Amino acid sequence: MMFLEQLFLIGLENTGMSKNDEIKKLRERIEELEFVKDFQQDIIADMELITGVDMSKNSLPKSLAKEIELKKKNRLKENGSINVLGLVNKPSTKDSKPNKNSK
Repeated sequence: MMFLEQLFLIGLENTGMSKNDEIKKLRERIEELEFVKDFQQDIIADMELITGVDMSKNSLPKSLAKEIELKKKNRLKENGSINVLGLVNKPSTKDSKPNKNSK
């Protein structure tokens, strides 16, 4: 019986190790999925700010729509305007063309 008890204990240890590995893999997968969700929300928030259309309110669950709304508010606070993508400092195409009448 001693031998069977040792085999049983070794089996429990191996199961415990695989459970720890499985938990570690699941945690990594959760982190990956959270990153993807965050990235997608950033894109949606940027597009809604650019277009002025709140698509997420009508097409996403309320919890996700609220997260996107919060991202939009934070972007506006950080950047001060709808030009969250750096469009404020871009030179106008009118300014870059030479003036024909200045000769």
